[in-house]
Amino acid sequence: MTFLRNVVLVAAAAGLLASLVMTALQAYSTVPLILKAETFESAGEATGHDHGAPAAAEATGTEAVPAAAEAHSHGEEAWTPADGFERFFFNFLANVLSGIGFALILVAASEFAGGISGWRSGILWGFAGFAVFTLAPGLGLPPELPAMPAADLAARQVWWIGTVLATAAGLALIAFRGTVALSILGVALIVVPHIIGAPQPESHDSPIPADLHHQFVVATTVTNLIFWALLGGLVGAVRSRFFGSASEARGQLA
Repeated sequence: MTFLRNVVLVAAAAGLLASLVMTALQAYSTVPLILKAETFESAGEATGHDHGAPAAAEATGTEAVPAAAEAHSHGEEAWTPADGFERFFFNFLANVLSGIGFALILVAASEFAGGISGWRSGILWGFAGFAVFTLAPGLGLPPELPAMPAADLAARQVWWIGTVLATAAGLALIAFRGTVALSILGVALIVVPHIIGAPQPESHDSPIPADLHHQFVVATTVTNLIFWALLGGLVGAVRSRFFGSASEARGQLA
């Protein structure tokens, strides 16, 4: 019970602080691009049909399973937070919930691997989290803006989850097993999802300018990198206050 309590406390503290920084970064990076894309979406709806395009969530460090915002709007528009404080608040709330969730995964995984010895080690773990949850899935399913076409939601979710699991397993084999054969297997696991390929829409036609989408992908990737590095560093810095030495933490885990 002590171990589980400490895991939750470390994850809550690190996840909350990292989410605060992430929300502030998004306010000046991804959110303005989303608002700009929504003007293209509105213009397209005014000149086209009544089928509303999927609404893009804020691109968080939490850019997890593709959002289930696929339903077409027939007469009624789906509720979305108003611009300004309401949008900022709900974005912050989503960041906190997912940030703490990712921190729980990071803390638990690192403890099973021997624990994070300090903030420098934590940053390395954060880079691994970035590779698993943002970089690898983003190579096949880059972040989307409103009004952009997307493949079937279920197919995207299956590919995303498979890519995350394969990348995590591959990195673990490379980092912790130390044999050539297992390292080769790890590389293969990382590469296989991209050989299979992510689900793609039938058409990539979109009212969103290509340069705007490119800016959004870059902004999302950079903010996620900062989020994960900060999250890992905070976990490493906070961990010693709850677990003490690495041997003590392993004793709690046992």
